[in-house]
Amino acid sequence: MPRTNISTQVPAGPYPAGGTVSAGALKINFTAADVSNMNEFLFTGKEVLLVTNSGASPYTVTFTSAPDEHGRTDDIAAYSIPAGETHAFSFRQGSAGWLQSDGHVYFQGSNAALLFAILTVNN
Repeated sequence: MPRTNISTQVPAGPYPAGGTVSAGALKINFTAADVSNMNEFLFTGKEVLLVTNSGASPYTVTFTSAPDEHGRTDDIAAYSIPAGETHAFSFRQGSAGWLQSDGHVYFQGSNAALLFAILTVNN
């Protein structure tokens, strides 16, 4: 089965349209880890991945690397997220080592209690 894609979200900026922010406009939606099929998102170079552990135990997330221009790879394997915490990983510094041949970034959670949100930060 193909990996489950998680769509990116663009947070509201400092100058919202109309000058006001309506109720719910700042909400970030999280998606549970697909433990069986793993996850991915379409890379543009402006993403920050948030991982929240909604469970009562620590769980892990793995980021799958891709060969860089020198042929090196180095996964971030089994990075532990304690219960109740949110951690972030920024892909804004470039794609080297993370961009897969299909244009996506691959990652996986060890339990569906891990919730992912990918923010596209335009500035």
